[in-house]
Amino acid sequence: MASRKPWHEVSKQLVDVAMGRAPADLVIRGGRWVNVHTREIVPDTDIAVSAGRIAYCGPDAGYCIGPQTRVINAAGRYLVPGLLDAHMHVESSMLTVTEYVRAVIPHGTTGVFADPHEIANVFGIKGVRLMVDEASALPINVFVQMPSCVPSAPGLERPGASITPADVAEAMQWPDIIGLGEMMNFPGVFGSDPNMHAEMAETMKAHKTVGGHYASPDLGRPFHAYVAGGPADDHEGTREIDAVERARRGMRPMLRLGSAWYDVESQITAITQRGLDPRQFILCTDDVHAGTLVQEGHMDRVLRHAVGLGLDPLIAIQMMTLNTAQHFGVERDLGSLAPGRYADIVLAADLRDFAAEIVIGAGEVLAENGRLVVDLPPYAYPADVQNSVKLARPVTAADFYVPAPGHNSTVNAHVIGVIENQAPTRHVIAPLNASNGEVFPDPAQNIAWAALVERHRATGEVVSGFVQGFGFNVPCAVAATVAHDSHHLLVVGTNKDDMALAANTLAKVGGGVVVIREGKQLALVELPIAGLMSSERAEIVAEKSARMVQAMQDCGCKLHNAYMQLSLLALVVIPELRISDLGLVDVTQFKHIAVVDG
Repeated sequence: MASRKPWHEVSKQLVDVAMGRAPADLVIRGGRWVNVHTREIVPDTDIAVSAGRIAYCGPDAGYCIGPQTRVINAAGRYLVPGLLDAHMHVESSMLTVTEYVRAVIPHGTTGVFADPHEIANVFGIKGVRLMVDEASALPINVFVQMPSCVPSAPGLERPGASITPADVAEAMQWPDIIGLGEMMNFPGVFGSDPNMHAEMAETMKAHKTVGGHYASPDLGRPFHAYVAGGPADDHEGTREIDAVERARRGMRPMLRLGSAWYDVESQITAITQRGLDPRQFILCTDDVHAGTLVQEGHMDRVLRHAVGLGLDPLIAIQMMTLNTAQHFGVERDLGSLAPGRYADIVLAADLRDFAAEIVIGAGEVLAENGRLVVDLPPYAYPADVQNSVKLARPVTAADFYVPAPGHNSTVNAHVIGVIENQAPTRHVIAPLNASNGEVFPDPAQNIAWAALVERHRATGEVVSGFVQGFGFNVPCAVAATVAHDSHHLLVVGTNKDDMALAANTLAKVGGGVVVIREGKQLALVELPIAGLMSSERAEIVAEKSARMVQAMQDCGCKLHNAYMQLSLLALVVIPELRISDLGLVDVTQFKHIAVVDG
């Protein structure tokens, strides 16, 4: 596969091709140039490529063609810069970096900015290094952000490993680290936590980008203080005013369309109706699972969605190419089709109903008509990374016991309320029945058990509580070792025996997602790498995931992307209520609370 050399190493070669003194490696003829610098379409354009970079963009590059030059006839198709995903987590796809890249290239993606804080929560800086090493061998731009918040909320949860300011300082010297991952500990920023500020300081000293994550609707002093602390972008906005206020203060609002997060529609009106300058805005995915990638697409899906909401296609493309590249300081290499930039080019017949027909990375054709045409060898993860689920003993039904205070027959319980298609949850206070000293869920109120089993240090600890919204109406359980951000073993169910069986099943296979109904396994997605990822192809993982989704539906769940909602029940940095290995967490107050009022 083509190597990516610095511009200064090949600049003379590019000049010679542009002058006609040397032949190009590749010439694309007769396309419509989508110029994101000027936001215009330039017809009858040729592009000449040498050494993986663009040497010439303009009319009639026939003089650049030599005997060995490959010529592609664009036949009037649009020439689009390779699409970039500005904020994403590879682990959320359930795939390795290699398999993720294999899945997204045919959709026109030629660059991603990945925050591997999922694997960092299991293996710390070692996990980040593995992701960086795997990414370095791939044919598209895979930039890695150093995770900032491991744990995401110190004192509220215990991950399998931690990231320190010293780790951040070390990683900032790695050439493939593009910046600091999302600063989720926003109370730590406006509360002047020394570790959070030290991590941001190390990043800024290295002249790299600090990623943001201000998951609060409060736009008062804490918000202003957070921006002053250094985060340069934010993908946690859910309202138009969130995008507006961030953009006004020099942040880049990242509007996300993931598998379960639909936050573009509510914020894109800042551009389409208010008329704010779109150069300040970025489009991204955040979390996309394998099923979405296989069935719907990646950034091409985001492009079609944004255009369907009334956004000019040229603006949408600009937001996911040049805006992203400039934000991370790599616009001299990617984000546009211009001399000197990497020849990351997508040929497409339609900008509104966008579908990549030919995808080129660094001057090499990588995919045609939705199919990869290059070989990507699998990456071998070490054995210890595939043995990360450590339980002190088999889980039993008794582990999910929620004690009732006193002798009350009815108690008020603090219940996690799922909000469909959104990351935030509701703090629900619901009356639940108690008998023999134990509190029980209530199917009539759509309330099930929710529990977190510690799986990193084999402590044997289990925290149990309740969740509302999954709709399970039969004896069943769903368990997952994907439980953002600390990734303990999460179990939701209506039957404690099924819950125990689900947890023990995942311990045997090294992690994943499983659905149990009345003692029978309905679906299993094995994720042996850190309990987060599969080494299988996206199509296989997508098929297993589809069976898992169907199994959840067979148990009564009607939520859209219920698995993604499940995986966030332990995310203690997004309001309002979550569960951690240390207890139930009120995120609006950043403190533990009792499951049941005494």
